[in-house]
This record gives sequence, C-alpha cells and structure tokens, in this order.
Amino acid sequence: MTNPAQILNETLEHTSPQILRMLSTKGKSAFFPHGGILGQTAQARGKRYNATIGIALEEDGSPMRLPAMTEEIDLPPKDVFPYASSFGKQPLREQWQKMIYEKNPSLRAPISMPVVTAALTHGLTVAGYLFLDPGDSLLLSDAYWGNYKLTFAQQFGVTLEPFSTFCEGGFNVDALRQALAKGGTGKKVVLLNFPNNPSGYTPTEAEAAQILDVLKESADNGNQIVALLDDAYFGLVYEDGIYKESLFCQLADAHEQILAVKIDGATKEDYAWGMRVGFLTYGFKGMTPEVANVLEDKTAGVVRGTVSNVPHLSQTLVLQTYECVDYQRQKQEKYDLLKARYQEVLSCLQTPQYAEYFTALPFNSGYFMCVELADGLEAEEVRTLLLEEFDTGVIATGNLLRIAYSSLPTADIAPLFENLYLACKSLLPTPKSLTPIHHEPVHA
Repeated sequence: MTNPAQILNETLEHTSPQILRMLSTKGKSAFFPHGGILGQTAQARGKRYNATIGIALEEDGSPMRLPAMTEEIDLPPKDVFPYASSFGKQPLREQWQKMIYEKNPSLRAPISMPVVTAALTHGLTVAGYLFLDPGDSLLLSDAYWGNYKLTFAQQFGVTLEPFSTFCEGGFNVDALRQALAKGGTGKKVVLLNFPNNPSGYTPTEAEAAQILDVLKESADNGNQIVALLDDAYFGLVYEDGIYKESLFCQLADAHEQILAVKIDGATKEDYAWGMRVGFLTYGFKGMTPEVANVLEDKTAGVVRGTVSNVPHLSQTLVLQTYECVDYQRQKQEKYDLLKARYQEVLSCLQTPQYAEYFTALPFNSGYFMCVELADGLEAEEVRTLLLEEFDTGVIATGNLLRIAYSSLPTADIAPLFENLYLACKSLLPTPKSLTPIHHEPVHA
C-alpha cells in the first residue's frame, strides 16, 4: 500500500521542493488519513443504514445527549455534540480566511485555508511538530513567553536561541540579522511574536519593513526560512505609526524560500480564552492550491494525532460571533477599553519619582508592559513584598516586572503603580542608577 505521507512529499518535491526541506522528520511523515475509518465514514454518509460513525445517536438519528447538558446550550445539537473535522468546521475556516484578508488589506497573495487548532499553544505545538527536529535552533527575541520553553524545548528538544529584543528604544533589527547569519546556510526557523508577550511591543512601520528586508536578505543568501508568526494579540495596537497588520501579509509573498506560518485565533483577539479556538495558516511566494492542500493535510493529520479535533461547541460559538451583525461594534468597544487602560499606564509613568526606581521597556500594544528596576532592587523581592504588604500581584522575571494592565479596571492602574513605587522605596530608600538596557532573556 502506498504511504500517504510519501504521496504528499512527492507533491512537494515536484512543485515546491524547498518546502519539503523545511519540514522536520515528523513533518515529512505527517499525513491526514483520508482513507481508513474517516474515509469509509465519509463514503457511508447519507446511507439508510450507517454503522460507521463512532458516536451514539438517539432513535430519531440526532446526536445522543443528556438533557442536563442541553438545558444549558441553546444551539442545534448537530452543531455541538458530534465530532468536528480535524481540519476544523469548514464555515469557520472560510470565515477566518476571509477575516485575515479583511484585517490585512496589504495581503494580496493566495494563502492556505486555515486549519483549526486548540488555540495558540496547540498551534505552536503543531508547528513545532511539522518544522523542528531535536537539536534544531529556534531564533526568537529574548523577550519571549515562557511557555515557548515547554512547547519547543521540552516537547521537541529544540534549542531556543534568543537575540536582543530592543536597541535604542526600538526593535533590534540588527540582532535578528546577526542571529540569522549564525550557523552557516540552511534551514532557519524564526519565531516572531507581535504584539509581544511580555513586553507589549509591536514594531513601527519602518521596523516592520526592515524585518521583512532582513528575512528576504537571509533567503537570498541561500537559507530556507520558516517564519512562525505568533499573532495571539493581533489588532491590539494603540499608537499611530505602529505596524497594524500581521507580518504574515508581507511574508506570504516575499520569497520562494520563506514559508510564513500564521498562528492566531479567537483567544486574545476576541476575548475567548477558554474556547480554545486557534488557526494555522500558510503562505509563500508561488504557493499553489495543490501545495496548500498538502500543508493543510499534514497539519490536520497532526491535529488528528494530538487532540483529534477542536471542540465543536467552541467552534460554533466563535463562528456565530463572527456572523453577528453587532460583532464589529462590540469588538471596538473592548478595544477602546484596553486602549484607555494603556493610556492610563502612560499617564502613570509620567510621575517623576517613579523613574528613580523603575522605567518601562518600550511598549505600544497588546495586554502587557514591563518595568525594569533600578540597580539594588530584585524583581522577586519586590514582587513578594507587593503580595505581602500591598495586596498587589505582578509577574517577576529577571530584573523585570510584567504588568498585565489588561486585567486591571482602569481605576486600579494608578494605585498599582503607586504601590510598586512604595514597595521599591521601602526596599531601597536611596535609589541607585537604572540599568538602561535589559540584556537577559525575558520569560514571562
């Protein structure tokens, strides 16, 4: 019997061999089992006597369910209780692809149909499965989400290679260039997360153009670039002059040797953290529908082998939200609230005495911001004191404190910063100088 993965790989070899070289060993072996149980079930759909479906049905043919559960769900049982496809609910996939184009008007290139993942962490895990082998390096800024360690280093044996995030108050494009130049020519996997967790930074329009140039330059030099774009906080940009689209929209048609992998979802964009609905979408210059289908099949195969499929109920609720006529107004209302909190943080940071004890890393977007403490202060010691004596919780990492202003009522932001100041002052009555640039990795 022909190996299904080999068929997919042969398609890549004939049409886009560089994409085949970007896949990990597991990625090359990945496939979706269109035959077997799933294929035979599809063939039997609509038959009078169908004993292929691995669920239980009521006597009327509807999904079997407990009344105690249906009483809490005002949705058709067929959109809740059966398994969803491992590719995801098709109308939701189509809607998300449409929304990618709407939210990124510069995007002109064809892209794959998004495959639904169990939110961002699972999407990152699927990407790791497909593109990273044990011992591979993952290039990323040193301001990175701590869960990347579990997702990539622990699960796949990948070495995280952080480069300096900031230089002179902006994104350190030269550090990215230098990171790509290390280790000779070959496959390079780089993870870019904007708005960034934990720093809350998104590149300016000029910096975004420079990042694109650096990646294209690396590809021109003979590297195969897999650009993993963690767009978890996409859309939450609060200043003019900041790049408001996803880097995906440029990278999806930038170079034949650059594969852009967009990892996003409803989690943060639509305040649906517990719904666990994310998406994984591909683009590269010259991508054909045939190759897009190969990447979708491999992705859905990994979904099938990990979580089987994303909860049908969550997908239905998310799709209904996007189809709601009031969706855009509701989303704008929440954006305005977060922007007001961001502006309140900016206002608090204008307090002159605060600068004696802490200063903010660059931030302009997302849910978070970070403050760096003056010399003589330890982040963990400050965090503990805030808990014990000031009824205040923040995250300590390195010599930084991460503040999720997204979770604070606007009126509580000023008291939090005042508590932070008082805690620092009690630990260090006479402040020393502030360290101007943070050099250690940030793992909040």
